[in-house]
Amino acid sequence: MNEPSTIVERQLDAYNTHNLEAFVNTYAPDVRIDRRDGSQITGREALRDAYADQFAKGRCRAEITARMTEGDWVIDHEMAHGLADEPIRVLVAYRVRTGLIDRVHFFG
Repeated sequence: MNEPSTIVERQLDAYNTHNLEAFVNTYAPDVRIDRRDGSQITGREALRDAYADQFAKGRCRAEITARMTEGDWVIDHEMAHGLADEPIRVLVAYRVRTGLIDRVHFFG
């Protein structure tokens, strides 16, 4: 099933189980991710590099506190654990096209 919310949920499951390959494979080869600090990640290889250490240490986990969907977009309100001393609240917008996440915006 390639519904946007299904793809984003698959991505979340891979993130929470620290399965880097499954995580990366939910993204388009030319994915663009706009991070909270204003930086960008562009492409699957850059995504793999950005998350490899974090996944290897098994210190990341996210829980969804709310989700909205509209067309190709899935917007999650997340509590990110393991990235700082306290959980980080973040709003994340994912665009899914042809069964892969091709655009991500982090707010918060």
